[in-house]
This record gives sequence, C-alpha cells and structure tokens, in this order.
Amino acid sequence: MRNYHSFAAIIYVTDTEEQAVLRMFEWQDLSVAGDAQAYKEAFIEKNGKKLRVICARQDEMGMTASATLTMKMLYHFVPEYVIMPGIAAGTGQIKDTDKQQYGDVVLANSVWNFSNGKFVSPHQADIVFGEIGFHPRPTSVEVSGDYLDTIMDFVHSDKNEFYVHCGPLASGTAVVANQSILKKQVISGFQDTEGVEMEGYGVAYAAAHAVEPQPHMIIAKSVCDFADERKDDRFQKFAAYTSCGFVKALLEEVLEYTGD
Repeated sequence: MRNYHSFAAIIYVTDTEEQAVLRMFEWQDLSVAGDAQAYKEAFIEKNGKKLRVICARQDEMGMTASATLTMKMLYHFVPEYVIMPGIAAGTGQIKDTDKQQYGDVVLANSVWNFSNGKFVSPHQADIVFGEIGFHPRPTSVEVSGDYLDTIMDFVHSDKNEFYVHCGPLASGTAVVANQSILKKQVISGFQDTEGVEMEGYGVAYAAAHAVEPQPHMIIAKSVCDFADERKDDRFQKFAAYTSCGFVKALLEEVLEYTGD
C-alpha cells in the first residue's frame, strides 16, 4: 500500500482566496509534466521534519472543477490532508441558536449537495417557489476521524484565536443571495447547516472516493455574508484572512503527519 508523500494539499477558487492563501507561506511555483495546472509548494518545519504543502486554484467555480482538481492533486502529490479554506455564506441570520458574525470560521463535519433533486409541478413538490416545485434528493459526505476530534480540542483550547462553528456545510450549483432559497432548500434539508457555498462537496466527494491512502479532508470557510438580498463583497477579504489563518494554525500546531 502507498504511503502519504505530502503533508497537505490546499485548494481555493477566487482572487480573494488566492491572496489570502499566498500569504500563508513562502510559496514557490511548481509544474507537473503533462498537466497544465499551475501549482505552488511550500515547506513547514515541524517536529524535526520538513513537510511539503501544495496549493492550487480552480480554473472555475463549482463542484465539478473542485472534484477534478482534488483528484489531480491526490494523484500527483498523495497528501495526508486535503484542505479547502475560503469564503462562504453563513446561516446565522435565520437560526435563533446561532450567533455567527462576519469572519467566523465554518468547519464542516459533513458536506452536502442541496442542488440535487427534481423540478416538478408545485402540487407535487416538497419545496415550492411560485409556479415551480422542487423535490430534493440531497447527498452528503461525512467528515469524521480522530483528526477532527483533535481539531475540535484545539478549537476549544486557549490557543485558538478564531471563532469556529462546526457543523454541516451545504454546497450548491449557484450563488445564493435569497433567504427564501436558504430557508426552503437548505435549512429545511439539514437544520444544523452552518454555511453555504459552491465547491466543498466536490472536494469532499473526491477525497472520500480516492484510492489508498485516502486523505483526511478539512473544509474550513469563513462567513462573508448571510446569503440574503444584502449580499456584497465587503467582508470577503476579512473572511478569507480568518479562514486561512485558522488553516495555517492547524498545519503548524495541530495536525500530525504520518507519511514518509
């Protein structure tokens, strides 16, 4: 059986996320023969070892692109952890028990696809938008393991400088800026959902179906808006910064490497 060859692979999507990721470490350009994708690598000194971290940006938004890039990075670099930081919409504005703020980190303990389903007539539907009915058929990937328990121990410790909400993360095929969509199609599916975005399910699905050694997946995106009509870009830089800061802390202080 193969062993891990790299510490972590980091995947991101937008210009804002890229700026935050590139501030994490001293990156160097990296190319792979036969692959047009641009990669970067950096090294972390940890426990007397020099650990390799790879990052790359998707060439478009969405789950198809994220799953494809994840699979390529797993094939080329065999990382122990595949990580997606970045920005997401929070659900805190419509959940009485949730006190989310801009920049809070959403750490996924499961990732689910709320776009799966069937458009039907309203009288046949579980979810109705005017003359359009939608019958949901969500699919999900669980995030679990000792490494998640270790992360949560860090989250609850005095060493953690970030506000973290651990729970389900919803992925869809389009940006959500409408609270009716959020309530009817997302919260109705998994009431504990902490965030909404477009790529996490692709990363999680690819990681869960990878050949051995399967990577541990970490999806930690920060709240930049609340998926309503007031949605704008004002807090994206701050959210990307807190997300990448949390991931950097995990890599440097929390996660262990068991590879070569």
